[in-house]
Amino acid sequence: MSGEPKVRNISDLARLAGVSPGTVSRALTGSDLVNEKTRLRIEALAREHDFRPNVMARNLRIQKTGAIGVVIPLGHDTDQHISDPFFMTMLGLLADTLTERGYDLMLSRVIPTDAGWLDRFTDSGRVDGVIVIGQSDQAETLDRVATRYRPLVVWGGHQQGQVHCSVGTDNVAGGDLAATHLIERGCRKIAFFGDPTARELQQRLAGCRAALARVGLHDEPRVFPVHLAAGIDDANISQFLADETQRPDGIVAASDVIAMTTLRALSELGITVPADIKVIGYDNLPMAEHTVPRLSTIKQDLTTGAHNLVDLLTRRIAGQDTGSVVMPPELVVRMST
Repeated sequence: MSGEPKVRNISDLARLAGVSPGTVSRALTGSDLVNEKTRLRIEALAREHDFRPNVMARNLRIQKTGAIGVVIPLGHDTDQHISDPFFMTMLGLLADTLTERGYDLMLSRVIPTDAGWLDRFTDSGRVDGVIVIGQSDQAETLDRVATRYRPLVVWGGHQQGQVHCSVGTDNVAGGDLAATHLIERGCRKIAFFGDPTARELQQRLAGCRAALARVGLHDEPRVFPVHLAAGIDDANISQFLADETQRPDGIVAASDVIAMTTLRALSELGITVPADIKVIGYDNLPMAEHTVPRLSTIKQDLTTGAHNLVDLLTRRIAGQDTGSVVMPPELVVRMST
C-alpha cells in the first residue's frame, strides 16, 4: 500500500471507490439508499485504509450532535450537589435510557445567576435537546424558553397554565397520602420538613394541608424549612426536635434524604421511631430500605419517569407537540410509621 494515496477524508475515499462523497457518507452510515454491493465495497476500502469518518463533522452537516443535555438548576438550594441520592438515581436511569436510544448525555449543574442561563445552554449547538431535572425556583425561565425551544422536557411538578412540558408525580396527591397515613396512625401534631420554595415541595405541602384540614387540623402542619442537601441542617433538625414544647408526633419529610437525617437526629436524642414520633419520606429511593427503622415513604416511579422524559424529548426533537405527564404517587408503608 506504500504507493497508494492516503485516505484522509470522505472525498479521498470516494475518489478511490469511484463514487460520490455523498454515496460514501450514506454507505458508512448504513443507509438503505446505497445498494448492498456498493456499501460492502466502500466498507472494505474504509477498513483497508483504516479510515474512520469524522463523526463531529458529519453531525455538523446533518445538524445533529447525538447528545442530550441534562441540566440540574439549583436556584433555591445552592448547597445541593449532583451526588445527592435523588440526582444520582435519576441520572443513572436517564443515562441507561438515552444510551438505548443512541444518545450521549451531557451533564451540567447550574446555579442560575441571571435569566439567560438556560438560553445559553439551549443555543450552544452542543445538544439536540435538553432535559431539566427539577424546576427549582426557575419555572418562569423554563416557560419563557419553552415558547421558542421545542426539544425541552422538565422533571417536576405540573401546574395548570404552564408552558414547558413536564414529567413528574402528582405531588399534591403525594403530600395528601403522606399526611393521611400519619393521621390514620393517630398523629395530630404534624410537621412538614422541607423548604417549599421549589414547586414540587410547594405542592407536597399543599397536599399535606388539605389532608389535615379534612379532619379539622387547620393549623397543621408546622413548616420547618429544611434544605434538601444532606448535612446542611443536621444541627437545626436536632435543635428543633430536642424542644419538647414544639415536638411533633408525626413528620412528613419532603424527601427521603431529609427523612434519613431526621431518623438519625431522633436516634441520637433517644426518641423512638415510630413509638414516639412517626416519620414518612418522599421518593422511595433505594436507601429507604436500609434506614433504621426502614422508612415509610411516598414512591415516585423514577424508572417510568426517566422513560417518559426521554420518550417525550425524542418526539419533540422530531417536531411533535407533546403534553405533560403526571404520574400517580404510591404509599409505601414500612417500619418508621
